[in-house]
Amino acid sequence: MADLLVLWDVDYTLVRADGLGTRLYEVVFREMFGRELTAVAPKAGRTDRAIVADTLALAGVSRAEVEPFLAALAQVAAYGAVPGPCRPMAGASAVVAALAAAGIRQSVLTGNVRPLAALKLRRAGLVDHLDLDAGAYGDVHEVRAELVAVARQAAGRVFGRDFGGWSTVLVGDTPLDVEAALATGARAVAVATGSYPAAELTAAGAEVVLPDLTDTGRVLAAVTGQAGAAARAR
Repeated sequence: MADLLVLWDVDYTLVRADGLGTRLYEVVFREMFGRELTAVAPKAGRTDRAIVADTLALAGVSRAEVEPFLAALAQVAAYGAVPGPCRPMAGASAVVAALAAAGIRQSVLTGNVRPLAALKLRRAGLVDHLDLDAGAYGDVHEVRAELVAVARQAAGRVFGRDFGGWSTVLVGDTPLDVEAALATGARAVAVATGSYPAAELTAAGAEVVLPDLTDTGRVLAAVTGQAGAAARAR
């Protein structure tokens, strides 16, 4: 299984962060502009670069402030001073451990900037089997699909092998996760644990849609392609 790379989405796939990211946006906005942030752009499946650009536009702030905002967001997240619990999604801890025991390489492909992703995963107790150096993060590009090549290159450096095509598996809870996989020749495993129902994730093109991560064997079959192969054979 060492020839597989699983790239996990973070929010509502591995972790329930209870609005931590939004609170960090509010802190950074207040520090930078001296006023309260009244609205945050839609976030599900999107990258922080895209969300920040739209959020600042809603607030009447120049797009030139996107880079400084992302840098400040990363800094505040790295300090870890903003309180808030982050809980693992049901079954997440067991699944990540089981995949590691099977020799499957794991990292993240997330819309969060890296320090924020690391903060959420650390508070949820999920960092042990995830190599964060082999992933891709939401400051890189506004389009999620563009992160896949970045993660493959990073994983190649870390693990010393190529993860082209279906040897890369994206696991996420939104149609944008599925779209990113399909656009880059990766496999898409969806989990209906966020705001999108299973039918919508199936319609987006996911090879397998799981209700959650609580059935470790079923998740392992989905990730390794056994579940998808069985479905195609029917």
